[in-house]
Order: sequence, then C-alpha cells, then structure tokens
Amino acid sequence: MRVSTRSALASLSLCTTAFPLHALADLIQDSKATLETRNYYFNRDYRQANAPQSQATEWAQGLVLRFESGFTDGTLGFGLDALGQVGLKLDSSPDHHGTGLLPYGDSGRAPDSYSELGVTGKVRYSQTVMKIGTLQPQLPVAAFNDTRLLPSTYSGELITSKEFDGLTLNLGRLEQQNLRDSSSNDSMSYAGVDTRYLDLAGGAYAVTPNLTASYYHARMKEIYSQDFVGFTHELPLGAGISLRSDLRYFVTHEDGEHRLRSAARVDGGRINNRFFNGMESLSIGGHRFGVGYQNLSGQGDFAYPGLDPYSVNLVTINVFTKAETDAWQLRYDYNFAAMGLPGLTFMTRYVSGSHIETNRVSGGTERERDTDLSYVVQSGTFKNLNVRLRNATLRSGSGLTTDINETRLIVGYNLPLF
Repeated sequence: MRVSTRSALASLSLCTTAFPLHALADLIQDSKATLETRNYYFNRDYRQANAPQSQATEWAQGLVLRFESGFTDGTLGFGLDALGQVGLKLDSSPDHHGTGLLPYGDSGRAPDSYSELGVTGKVRYSQTVMKIGTLQPQLPVAAFNDTRLLPSTYSGELITSKEFDGLTLNLGRLEQQNLRDSSSNDSMSYAGVDTRYLDLAGGAYAVTPNLTASYYHARMKEIYSQDFVGFTHELPLGAGISLRSDLRYFVTHEDGEHRLRSAARVDGGRINNRFFNGMESLSIGGHRFGVGYQNLSGQGDFAYPGLDPYSVNLVTINVFTKAETDAWQLRYDYNFAAMGLPGLTFMTRYVSGSHIETNRVSGGTERERDTDLSYVVQSGTFKNLNVRLRNATLRSGSGLTTDINETRLIVGYNLPLF
C-alpha cells in the first residue's frame, strides 16, 4: 500500500472513531461500488525495416473495482474511496511486448498478473472537498490516462471547491505517478528528469449557460511552470443543430534550468513555448463535423505530466507535441441513434503535423488516421456490455517516427454492485 495512502487511512480512522454510529449513516447509505471488466487485444505493426521489433502484440484481461463512500454527518464530513485494479496476461511474448497493456522487465517478458490498490481519504466542508491519497484528476494541467488495460493514477492532495454558483476551483499537489502498465508509484517526472511534486491551482467559471472560461497554473518543481487559459462555447443554430468551440492556450517556461541541462534534454531544446490548439464542431442530428488546429511555437516540446497532454490532437497513437509542430485535424462522428440504433457510434479523423523540430530532424512531418466503431448494449441481460474496434495508422517524413499500423479490440462491461 502506498505511503500517502497509509496517511490518508490513518487520519480518516482517527477522525471517524470519534463519531457515534448514527453519524456514519450517510457514509454507508451514500456509498456505491462498480466493477469494470476490460478484455483488451492490441496489435501494433511497425512498418519500417529498421524498427527495433516488427510487432507489439498482447492480449490481456483487466478488472477495476471502484468504491466511493458517502460522508459522515456533521459540519465536517469524512469519507473513504478505494480503487482496486488487476491485470491478467492472456497472451504475450518477449518479442512482441511493449503495447502498454502489461509491464515487463529487461527480458521483455510480462508477468502473469499485476495489481494495485489505491485508497483516498476525503473531507467535506460545505461544497468543498479535500482528497488525500490516490487521485485521478482530469484537468488541463494534469490528467490520468485510461486508454489501455488499467487507468493510471497519481498520489497527492487535491481540494475541489464549488462554493459559488458556476465556479469550480481546484488546488492540489501531485507527488507520485503510477503509469497505466505499472503497479508501483514513481516520482513525478518529465523528459527523464524526476521531481518531488507538481503543484496546480485554477478553475472554471460558467460565464453563461453556454460559455465556460478556465484558467490554471502548474509548476513541476525545478522542471517547468505553465499557465493555461481556455474557453468552451455552445452555440445553438436551430433544431438539432449546434456549433461547439473549444479553444486552449498554454505558456510554458523552464523552472530550474540546471536540472534539464544535467539530464537528457527534450527534443527541440529548452522549454520556453506557447501552445494554442482548438476545435470547432458542427452537430447536425446524428452527424458531427470537426476541424481542429494547433500551433506550438518557441523552444522545446510541450511539457505535461503523465501521458496525456490537454490537446485536441491527443489521438490514438500520437500526441503531436514535438517542438514547433503545426497541425490540422479533420474529424467526423456519427451517432446511429439518429437511425434508431442507440448505442452504436462511429468516428474517423485525420491529423497532419508539419514544421516539426527535433535533435535529429528539422521541418519534419507526421500524419495519423483513426477510425473507431463502438457499441454499448442498451438493455437486457448484457446491458452495459460495450465493444470497441479501433484502427489507426501513423506515418512520418524524414524518419521522424516509426511508421505504424495498429488495431485494438476492447470488450468491456460495467457492473454496478451497490
């Protein structure tokens, strides 16, 4: 069990023992638990002759148990959340490892299983909640990854306040990270440089029912500091027609230049850049048409914790965050509920990046094409059973990255326990 989790449990235990049984009623009655199963087949075909391996192919079964308690009664309410995860190897080999589904050592051999337990203590006062322990934030400056067998997590502290109508504030410190194919907590890091923590503060305000503005500041100690401003807007244009705008802007600078100089530098040099990205999406009935654009200017790659940058071009294989990357995206979604087939959805997109700078390539290009077909059973014995087929290709110019063909098949089931 994690060190920060032990502290959360100990603090919560000391507090709750002071309460009579009737004060614990809401803690128990408002509790809920779900079990998610995820059967995942992943095949990645490396298309270049000089690729380190020809394929990465694995098959695994994941189990994710989530428990969320209510809060004890009183001015200060106390609660406890838990996250249990198990990954089971169904097929893997040293020659075909590295899909992100399973951990592996120097031999490339994956274990038969891996597991982890995360516990989060929480305290509520009015409309403000403080969580200590295992965290899964989804914020512009820090987000967890949930695109493989098991979701990633962080450890730390996070305060979320909704005291004022339309305003959500977040203040936190992330001290460790647990990646999607790992069962251990590691130091926060970027570009191979470890750090003690990432601090974050900011929030989102609903200016109108259709317009939300966001601001966040983050600092990864002695690596980088970052400011973010974002706007989302929904514009109704008629019956079943609307236009959504999603605009995001980051300014990032080095924080502790000596640390990066003494370690492996990020491709493109120093961290001193501005990153704009956005998407315009037009919905007409079951159709949605999207156009995205990004411009990353200045020095260095875009910096972020974990695996997921807050970018419209975070797609199936690539993230398009190398230094100086300009990129366009065309996207189309269709919801078959418009044809009387609820639960069936389709998505395809194409992203083209250019002007990319690395230590090896100048003016490089990358392009990716993704297609997703997904179905969720709506009723009957297998209600909530979901099947997703994902196919993607990544190509680059000037040997910037390895060319990839990829197919994923995910079968999942969400079972409410109570």
